[in-house]
Amino acid sequence: MKYDISTTAPEGQRTGCLVLGVPGGRRELYAAAARADDKSGGWIRWLARESGDLPERIGSTALTHEVPGIRAERVLLVRCGQQERMSRREFRRVSRAAAAALQDIGGANIRNGLPLLEVEDADARWKACQTVLAAEEAGYRFDRFRRRPPAQRSGARRATRNMTLVVSGRVARRGAERGIREGGAVARGMSFAKDLANQPANICTPIYLAQQAGRLQKDFKNIKVKSLGPEALKRLGMNALLAVARGSHQPPRLILVEYEGAPDRRERPIVLVGKGVTFDTGGISLKPAAAMDEMKFDMCGAAGVLGTIAAAAELQLPLRVVGVVPATENMPGGNASRPGDIVASMSGQTVEILNTDAEGRLILCDALTYSERFRPDTVIDLATLTGACVIALGKHATGLLSNHNPLARELLAAGEAIEDRAWQLPLWDEYQEQLHSSFADMGNIGGREAGTITAACFLSRFAKKFRWAHLDIAGTAWLGGKEKKATGRPVPLLTQYLLARCS
Repeated sequence: MKYDISTTAPEGQRTGCLVLGVPGGRRELYAAAARADDKSGGWIRWLARESGDLPERIGSTALTHEVPGIRAERVLLVRCGQQERMSRREFRRVSRAAAAALQDIGGANIRNGLPLLEVEDADARWKACQTVLAAEEAGYRFDRFRRRPPAQRSGARRATRNMTLVVSGRVARRGAERGIREGGAVARGMSFAKDLANQPANICTPIYLAQQAGRLQKDFKNIKVKSLGPEALKRLGMNALLAVARGSHQPPRLILVEYEGAPDRRERPIVLVGKGVTFDTGGISLKPAAAMDEMKFDMCGAAGVLGTIAAAAELQLPLRVVGVVPATENMPGGNASRPGDIVASMSGQTVEILNTDAEGRLILCDALTYSERFRPDTVIDLATLTGACVIALGKHATGLLSNHNPLARELLAAGEAIEDRAWQLPLWDEYQEQLHSSFADMGNIGGREAGTITAACFLSRFAKKFRWAHLDIAGTAWLGGKEKKATGRPVPLLTQYLLARCS
């Protein structure tokens, strides 16, 4: 979808559809809706209050055609709250509802008046960014394996549209222009990540991941991509990563993506490490059969790294960002690692593999050690690491643990700013004791209690030489059940963090 900005009152402009927000209850109409109501001779007020077509629930929508006095072919009303100023969460809810409703409306042009709404602690830049994110999320489809996509079967109209965001004044226009750029880059980064994660595991193998990373090198001149295979990993001593890969016929890869946006190449980079288990059976510690198909999403950390770097490159952020993606399958087989095996990691620390289904931390620990060679300013790993995080935080918040509280606060603030929130959990020394092994430096699991925290404790032992944060996205990277799909998180959080670093 193409986006434009207008500071002209929307009710007098010819367009395929005009989108307006209206308050709940008997509150006076918002300014834009009130002007449209005057032109329509009270039609908007009647539709919002008396017709019964627009429920009071926030996010409800009502579509009407040929409103008297309004030059738009259609008017889409969206129910807002009863307060004069909306919360940011309410604005996102309203924007998403409008975007979903617009998917079923024909016509090439939309004039969106929602950015005119008053939102607490939000400027035109934020509202424009969220409007674009909502529109792109509603329009995203992954239909490449369907002979006839559902939209085609149902006859829904999905014409390519132009959306004009209506704002007030030149200052708001400049902010909205920036918001459209940022929102578009984040949305495209999310779509890139979602496309990777939604692929079936018979296509999205470690080699495929490396090939798709190579697309970034073709698309952006300041990105370089390198892929290391099994022999190179052996020479590096990445035995923890290789231990996970042993049961699979698919050769593992360590994928390196370097974005050089900083004017000074000596600037220390931000390193993003993404777990890339392209399918996770659990290995010898086999998972239950139910919902095992969703384990194709176990590479969402890798997808998030690639999507974030794509967004950073599109925005031409003046930073150095390096992506380190350990990619492998975790399969059972005659050559697979067994519970009780001991491996020496790249760092030299030895690990007793007590559970082969705790494989993510094994591939990440070698990747964290490898990150040292970049002399990083900051290292952030993201991984669908623990079911315990899903139990603790559900699908709403990403788990965050860090060895540097200022970094944790920066990430929390970034998540709040773009509404891709995280929640910090403790990383206390007391939890380290649960990783005891009778035969090696550590075990790869810490028992049932505090599973998310002990997993991060394990990783922290390989992150002592730099500022480090761990994002457990097991609950936020994909949705299960009937709505099964990748979400593209935490690309918004990480891109916002990078934007904040620039300023």
